[in-house]
Amino acid sequence: MTDKKMNVESFNLDHTKVKAPYIRLADIKTGEHGDTIHKYDMRICQPNQDHMDMPGLHSLEHLMAELSRNHSDKVVDISPMGCQTGFYIAMINHDDYEGVLDLVEGTLKDVLEATEVPACNEMQCGWAASHSLEGAQQIARGFLAKRNEWADIFA
Repeated sequence: MTDKKMNVESFNLDHTKVKAPYIRLADIKTGEHGDTIHKYDMRICQPNQDHMDMPGLHSLEHLMAELSRNHSDKVVDISPMGCQTGFYIAMINHDDYEGVLDLVEGTLKDVLEATEVPACNEMQCGWAASHSLEGAQQIARGFLAKRNEWADIFA
């Protein structure tokens, strides 16, 4: 690891020191009009040891993006990490960490009840063939089973 500070917060995080699963506040940005964006690192898999398969990850992204907004109008975005170990959650004007944990918990419980993946078709999705509701539910089930560990970030 380099001593040079990188522009991307997660590139400055020592991935060998974290212990997934967890949800941590990764960054806060304040806009010129005072709005704040809180970016959370929702780490599902242990970095460099495990990862989510793409169809399950892709479906979980669709499900969380759609279903999270039933719990809060403060969700800006839920995006998968390229390393396939988790998601980033961006919230506007919402700095309640416990509230974010509750949002994720409620959303993942909704994922377990889902009977289909939203927008899982060629008109609404850029790779509609790569989805797995069962895979998304398996990931959600595993993350929810460790709910009591989400605030413990470092080993």
